[in-house]
Amino acid sequence: MDLSFATIAEAAELIRARKLSPVEYTELLLQRIAALEPQLNAFIAVTGDIAREQARKAEQELMTGHHRGPLHGIPFALKDIYATQGIPTTGGSKVGIGNVPSEDATTVRLLREAGAVLLGKLQLHEFAHGGPSFDLPWPPARNPWDLERFTGGSSSGSGAALAAGLVPGSLGSDTGSSIRNPASLCGVVGLKPTTGLVSRAGVVPNSFTLDHCGPMARTVEDCAILLQAIAGHDPADPGSARARISDYRAALTGDVRGMRIGVLRHYWEEDVAVHPDHARAMESAIDVFRHLGAQVEDCRGRPVQDYFETKILIGESEIYSVHYDNLRSRAGDFGRDFLGRILPACLFHATDYVQAAREQRRMIAEMTPLYANFDVLLTIGLGPAPRLDENRTSNYWTTKSEVFRPTNLTGGPSLVLPVGFSGGLPMGMQVSGRPFDEATVLRAGHAFERATEWHRRRPDLITGVRQPVIQPTPYKPQRPDLDDATRALVLRTAHDTGLRLDDAQQAMLLEAAPHALDIAQRIRKPRDRMDMPAAAFRLR
Repeated sequence: MDLSFATIAEAAELIRARKLSPVEYTELLLQRIAALEPQLNAFIAVTGDIAREQARKAEQELMTGHHRGPLHGIPFALKDIYATQGIPTTGGSKVGIGNVPSEDATTVRLLREAGAVLLGKLQLHEFAHGGPSFDLPWPPARNPWDLERFTGGSSSGSGAALAAGLVPGSLGSDTGSSIRNPASLCGVVGLKPTTGLVSRAGVVPNSFTLDHCGPMARTVEDCAILLQAIAGHDPADPGSARARISDYRAALTGDVRGMRIGVLRHYWEEDVAVHPDHARAMESAIDVFRHLGAQVEDCRGRPVQDYFETKILIGESEIYSVHYDNLRSRAGDFGRDFLGRILPACLFHATDYVQAAREQRRMIAEMTPLYANFDVLLTIGLGPAPRLDENRTSNYWTTKSEVFRPTNLTGGPSLVLPVGFSGGLPMGMQVSGRPFDEATVLRAGHAFERATEWHRRRPDLITGVRQPVIQPTPYKPQRPDLDDATRALVLRTAHDTGLRLDDAQQAMLLEAAPHALDIAQRIRKPRDRMDMPAAAFRLR
């Protein structure tokens, strides 16, 4: 076995049987990180000394017969928005440099209590929201399958580190696809859990309404093992749910006979443009499920564009409020992609935000018949990965390929796993389900994984290879089609909210302003006064 690519389940069994030393396993991975990290930029910080100390402690406990469970002695890494006591948590931003938390995030504490070993903090898009920017303190992560290509974001370092065999497991976050994008483009597995199932306490917020913390690994079983350790009610997170926690690993029976699978085919045949190889891979995946004995039937939901715009209004309004003080006082310390996404939120009104929350509640209600008719829903993921130098800040407002955002709004679990390859690059598939029914979603994904070989492929990485030089096109915001009155209104609104923008920042705002204003206008549809928002308070 190549221990660099051992699954958590495999390594855990070797450790339990005392055939693998946590100290030796940790050292092996630290050496691999040192050898390959110059190509990948997967880490913001490697915590080698801490990892060695934790591995020694785990080994001593195991030698005395104290076995904490399947994560005891298993190395992992964290997206750098998870608070780590005494270890900087930067959010991938100049603004976050110098932030050293005094305590761990709840999920980090749970993993440490399970005996896991922290290898380091992973690269991400700025505050889990910007793009693959070259103007930040740390360069963007590279895709191990092609070092000139995008990993997907915002959990970019997690995707790269897992695919390259640097770590067996990671925690990412998902506000609008940020676990599932890199899982798709890097050929690994990622789970966005049900809203409220996993604590967000101690994790730098993006959107209070839409944030989810979840596991990333190389197999479905490993995601189940990680989820088991971090799921559960946490009083420190006001959004935490009091839900029954299943035995997720026990649910992986491999048997989906009679399972009712609804295929949201319109996602890739009507709503978004996809690569022909990806469409063919989805048809093959459907055939696999039929061969396994599942009952597969096409179904329909809303167009993905509806979810895209509702997510924009809620998410941008909330992250703008999170970073408002720094946007007023030090906007120049944020990266270009982050500013290009967040600045237009100053144009949204309080009524727009509430109307979007009302729309979210309708979207949640519309899922009821789908949940009644199907055990899981099947949709396309992303892939193959684009080149890093193809990224444009304006893409955020104009790209309509976000097939993952619906479940951030409707709240149920969504699992992404490999479904095929195109030109040597991985492509993903998503399995979604009813809220708090992670067990069924994982069972379906695990059965597909066992019936295929996609998750067994490995990128061909060679130690000592120089990282390809990428020359991104200098960014120059396009002059938007705005009349003088609207242009003046946009700049006056930004000024009135306390923003003091230089010429370049004003140009970024103006470029995105027409898209933001159009989205706000479309959400302003007539509604009954009793139409309540999804965020209506309820006492648990």
